[in-house]
Amino acid sequence: MPEHVAVFTATAGYRHDSIGAGVAALAGLAAAEGLSVRHTEDPRELERQLANRCAAVVFLSPTGEVLDDDARRALRAYVTGGGGFLGVHAATCAEYDWPWYGELTGARFTGHPAVQTAAVTVEDRDHPATAHLPREWEWTDEWYDFGASPRGAGVRVLASVDEGRYEGGTMGADHPLVWCRRVGAGRSFCTALGHSESAYADPDFRAHLRGALLWSAGRAHE
Repeated sequence: MPEHVAVFTATAGYRHDSIGAGVAALAGLAAAEGLSVRHTEDPRELERQLANRCAAVVFLSPTGEVLDDDARRALRAYVTGGGGFLGVHAATCAEYDWPWYGELTGARFTGHPAVQTAAVTVEDRDHPATAHLPREWEWTDEWYDFGASPRGAGVRVLASVDEGRYEGGTMGADHPLVWCRRVGAGRSFCTALGHSESAYADPDFRAHLRGALLWSAGRAHE
């Protein structure tokens, strides 16, 4: 069984200050499950890790066009062949000129208002990433807007945000934040949460990441 998780954080646009905290949090969560984390911002190294059948690949707040053609082919082959992908926060802000990546993540980031507190509606608590959360979870974050809702055939929406509880949302009544789906023989999980460094020290958010990571790695089942 694969024993490492590949964490990719390359940025060609805005770079989140929370990336370091996110990598450290993922390393701690993985270690507790007997997994190691191999962190890289080099697409060639990512390609090598994917070829070695890592337990899961995490795209932690990448931005812009960060993969070369070989890394793109490796990522697609890895996921469709049975691997697990976990996109955290700005994962929807990368690879805009690669249509398949948009299919993998399920949505494309278009903007966000100022960081503020809102109410996360946990729609599905039968998943390891959300089972610990209350039906309504008060949380402070960057509330990402997307060009279209990922909700649709084959997509399991786990949590959404109530735009009536904060200022600046653009998606209306259907504003998913967390979802998962099958991609070929593999798995894709995306959470738009995780903007601030403090998020990665929060017990509820860490439990959310842990459940998402274990599901993506095929080690936890809903």
